[in-house]
Amino acid sequence: MEDGEWVLVRKPAEKDFWNPTSMDLADTSKPLKVTFSGPAKHWTDAIPIGNGRLGAMVWGGIASETLQLNEDTLWTGVPGDYTNPEAPAALAEVRKLVDNGDYAEATKAAVKLSDHPSDVYQLLGDIKLEFDESHVKYTEGTYSRELDLETATARVKYSVVDVEFTREHFASNPGQVIVTKISASKPGSLSFTVSLDSKLHHHSQANGQNQIILQGSCPGKRIQPKVGLNENPKGIQFTAVLDLQVSQGGVIHNIDDKKLKVEGSDWAVLLLVASSSFDGPFTMPSDSKKDPTSETLNALKSIKTLSYSDLYAHHLDDYQNLFHRVSLQLSKSSKSNLGDGSLEMKEVKSSTKNSHFSESNDGAVSTAERVKSFQTDEDPSFVELLFQYGRYLLISSSRPGTQVSNLQGIWNKDIEPAWDCAPHLNINLQMNYWPSLPCNLKECQEPLFDFISSLAINGSKTAKVNYETSGWVAHQVTDIWAKTSPDRGEAVWALWPMGGAWLCTHLWEHFTYTMDKDFLKNKAYPLLEGCTSFLLDWLIEGPGGYLETNPSTSPEHMFVAPDGKPASVSYSSTMDIAIIREVFTEIVSAAEVLGRKDDALIGKVREAQAKLPPTKIARDGSIMEWAVDFQDPEVHHRHVSHLFGLFPGHMITVEKTPDLCKAVDFTLFKRGEEGPGWSTTWKTALWARLHNSEHAYRMVKHLISLVDPTHEADFEGGLYSNLFTAHPPFQIDANFGFSAAVAEMLVQSTMKDLYLLPALPRDKWANGCVKGLKARGGVTVNICWQEGDLEEFGLWSMEENSVKRLHYRGTTITAKISTGKVYTFNRQLKCVKTYSL
Repeated sequence: MEDGEWVLVRKPAEKDFWNPTSMDLADTSKPLKVTFSGPAKHWTDAIPIGNGRLGAMVWGGIASETLQLNEDTLWTGVPGDYTNPEAPAALAEVRKLVDNGDYAEATKAAVKLSDHPSDVYQLLGDIKLEFDESHVKYTEGTYSRELDLETATARVKYSVVDVEFTREHFASNPGQVIVTKISASKPGSLSFTVSLDSKLHHHSQANGQNQIILQGSCPGKRIQPKVGLNENPKGIQFTAVLDLQVSQGGVIHNIDDKKLKVEGSDWAVLLLVASSSFDGPFTMPSDSKKDPTSETLNALKSIKTLSYSDLYAHHLDDYQNLFHRVSLQLSKSSKSNLGDGSLEMKEVKSSTKNSHFSESNDGAVSTAERVKSFQTDEDPSFVELLFQYGRYLLISSSRPGTQVSNLQGIWNKDIEPAWDCAPHLNINLQMNYWPSLPCNLKECQEPLFDFISSLAINGSKTAKVNYETSGWVAHQVTDIWAKTSPDRGEAVWALWPMGGAWLCTHLWEHFTYTMDKDFLKNKAYPLLEGCTSFLLDWLIEGPGGYLETNPSTSPEHMFVAPDGKPASVSYSSTMDIAIIREVFTEIVSAAEVLGRKDDALIGKVREAQAKLPPTKIARDGSIMEWAVDFQDPEVHHRHVSHLFGLFPGHMITVEKTPDLCKAVDFTLFKRGEEGPGWSTTWKTALWARLHNSEHAYRMVKHLISLVDPTHEADFEGGLYSNLFTAHPPFQIDANFGFSAAVAEMLVQSTMKDLYLLPALPRDKWANGCVKGLKARGGVTVNICWQEGDLEEFGLWSMEENSVKRLHYRGTTITAKISTGKVYTFNRQLKCVKTYSL
């Protein structure tokens, strides 16, 4: 207490549980802010904020401002039937053609196995703010717009004559509300008009003096109707309510029951709440008992009594509990070569601070300018920013109880977005969740497990009817209704029944990082069992005694068949077998943990494991992508599916399979560096697993180039000015892939092993410290290094006692880690200090 007042003291952030003893951590970093020199001209210039479910894009316009809104359950469509009774006959035909080596005909026939497309993610609407005409004549040079990652707050500032106007925006998870505060430095100077609008079918009305209610509906089917559906069913209904509060002396007018006009206020606070009638993937919107209007008004009622500062404090508490678990500092060498070959020592502190980035003039250089200059200055503090931005986006787009983070997270401006914004299961959805475990955001992965549970329900019907197998299956694309049947169209993308199996690897990974046996027993194991049952039935005994998958594709990639014709369908693609091998290894390990290793299913898995074909090396020394060494018509193809066994899989390792690693190295060289953002970050992680720091860093650098949204078709990969990653167009997966890949460069682990700085680019990030990364076995890892060499590291575990083999540049030691204790090791890997948490 202070002068009789209670003072809120926050508990220390997780990243501060350990601090180095031997080196001065002079903070060389720039503030974790994404900054802009003007209002957004394009959607990818706007600032994303989100609370997992509700999102907004802040444009930062001066005389008129738009906040584009999203709510993660707004999709087209209704629950679907994801079965095809004619599929078994088509499957038999395709299998026969594959057995006869007629791959081009099998590819054509496989179209009979495809189904309708996924449904489409929609948008909520816009908050529109119109300021009086004086704002057009704002004072040049006073404008700033920024996203502060430390507080998850967007800010816009500018001056009109002698009045400074400030807008703050944040999306609160505890309050389930998007909050905007607009204030003026001079009392009574704030006047504006506000309205709510939407591109969807809607009705918007001002409700009294301080509320606008928008009610609308999503289309009951996609714009291009699904075959055989003539009726237009009732779609998801939604409501958004905008509540307006102004300072004493401020006046609100209701204009035509459409808009609210504020006059003569010091400040105004806008609260935006929204909800929908979506009641899970198995309930028809027409049968939903959820009333979005009453739900939204109740949600508003529960927070209206809170002051702006209370709402903000709750938001910060919640957000920083997640965000402040990890810190990363990187800087260049503090030595520079003098002409005579001697070394001059410079202060580390100056290494990442160019004069025009000085802290006092923090907003002078926009983030877009930093992206542009990265190819020459290679500023390590920009890598810190992009790494933490990925963590920010995951916290903002995926929280317990929300939908999974989709192809654009939760942010979307279009009725018909690229690729429907639908979760794609042949890399994209999985990559969205790659950083959740190593980057210490395990809670953010919960929506993925809920979603896998829904897929397992629909997928068991698809497996039974389409393929006459037990267990459950999911293919390459899905949606809010947990679609599990193949996509519409060509087999090269649609026919890929490994989506569910790849997702299941996340279940076991979650256990290895958290050591949560209840999760393994109650959530993960039943889903793994169903997936494994499908895989056992899907495998067919082939000639030579090996088990095969037939039909099989390597995602989205064609080959030239021996007869010279293009084809995509064959048998036992390398990725199929790699995923199956991974799932089988994981369920056997899970059964051992749970005391179920004598189950009949595990016996079948062990038999099948011995019959899986090995990963093969092609004539040219690369990893074979298909079971036959077919000619590849597109050697620089964006997917690197056949390298799954190295990353995110664990079957190819530097220590155990050196020959395969050599072949992976050549495969990556052959594939080249070009590709969409997600391809770039996958390659970064693959090079990191090979402990190849030079090539991992080359891919980091490759991603950091500025995309011009007016000519985005000219680009492959890259970053927009708001740091969204480009395919192009925008796809969020590479934002997440980047964070995961940087973590992989710094820390790698198995349940027994911990590799320190396995792919550190020593000349680029010569000095640094990372705190709060997670390793398998439930260990938290903190590492500091100087001039490219390990200086000190700290480990602790809250989960269970463990024995770890610690590896650093060829030296290995064994360490016992007891729960609740922090261990500090020096550069010789010797424990020099322990204390209790």
